[in-house]
Amino acid sequence: MTALPNSEISGRMGGQLRDRRARFGWPVSDQTAFYILIAPATLLLLAFYVYPLLQVFWISFTEPQPGFANYAQLLSPSVLRVATTTLRVCLITTFITVVLGYIVAYCWVQAGPHAQRLMLVGILLPLWVSALVRAFAWITLLRREGIINATLMNIGVINNPLPLLWNELGVIIGVVHYMLPYAILPLAANLRGIDPALIAAARGLGATQGQAFRMVYLPLSVPGIVASGILVFIFSLGFYITPALLGGGRTMMVTEYISIQIIEVLRWGLGTTLAVTLVVIIALLLAVVSRVLDLRKLFGAK
Repeated sequence: MTALPNSEISGRMGGQLRDRRARFGWPVSDQTAFYILIAPATLLLLAFYVYPLLQVFWISFTEPQPGFANYAQLLSPSVLRVATTTLRVCLITTFITVVLGYIVAYCWVQAGPHAQRLMLVGILLPLWVSALVRAFAWITLLRREGIINATLMNIGVINNPLPLLWNELGVIIGVVHYMLPYAILPLAANLRGIDPALIAAARGLGATQGQAFRMVYLPLSVPGIVASGILVFIFSLGFYITPALLGGGRTMMVTEYISIQIIEVLRWGLGTTLAVTLVVIIALLLAVVSRVLDLRKLFGAK
């Protein structure tokens, strides 16, 4: 059977659409039909996504008084301390998550079909469990009387409980656990695209297994590392539940600070200003990265 060229296939499909439109008496052009079909989705997007964002942007300039006073408060010591904590936690979380995700993705790709199916269930299973449930599970493990401290004390490794909770360590452990599937999936998609013949060729030319991995496999997997790093860093910036529970108010990230400003102290102006700043930072980050890398290709859009 001979494959038809794409131009001929699209021509036949266009002809079929025109025949159907003529049969049902729809006297509009293809372009008009396109706009009519996307109009409901566009209206929903404008009403429930763009309009609320514009309202938040407007409040940041008008509450409690019109002007730039809220944006000037971004340089206050309390806001800078929260921003520094957020940036530090996100960078550490991204690094650890990508390293662990790379190891898991590499083992997943190299495993046999049966092991791959089992590993896929293990990778996706955490996504089906609520972040709230997972955070409380970590609290039971990391608290002073939890399994980890109790075991270490019973076998004589430590004399006093380790401070594993209500600090940055607890937040990083919880966020890394939550973000791990988001790092593994794009990495695995990238690693599957690497031709094993390239590694075999490197080994045939005299490279050791470590040299073949370091000089051939690892450079080819850089796009997957960048994609998973972007995903994890952006998600970590806007993550709320796990840092709020495992930080216990002592390690405060920007999302928890926004929640306190809006819900508890009713400073809507500062809260919305921080939210707008967070959105702008994420958009700028994506814009800068997109200038260097093709994000659509990284995330498998084409």
